[in-house]
Amino acid sequence: MSKGQSLQEPFLNALRKEKVPVSIYLVNGIKLQGQVDSFDQFVILLRNSISQLVYKHAISTIVPSRNVRELLQEERDPETDPE
Repeated sequence: MSKGQSLQEPFLNALRKEKVPVSIYLVNGIKLQGQVDSFDQFVILLRNSISQLVYKHAISTIVPSRNVRELLQEERDPETDPE
């Protein structure tokens, strides 16, 4: 697994598992919204009222509507971090 995939895959997997609504901004400025249904090395299947196959090379930014627990737990333990 390449270095780029080592963060991307857990992030997308957490979004998929937790069914977190996301906004995906494309490089041309278009905003797509929905839930990550599945993904592979090249595409993300985004589900809303319809399913859209979005090529990763066209994506600029993915913005979750809330924090993704699994990613935060990798960086710190919420029980011991007094935040």
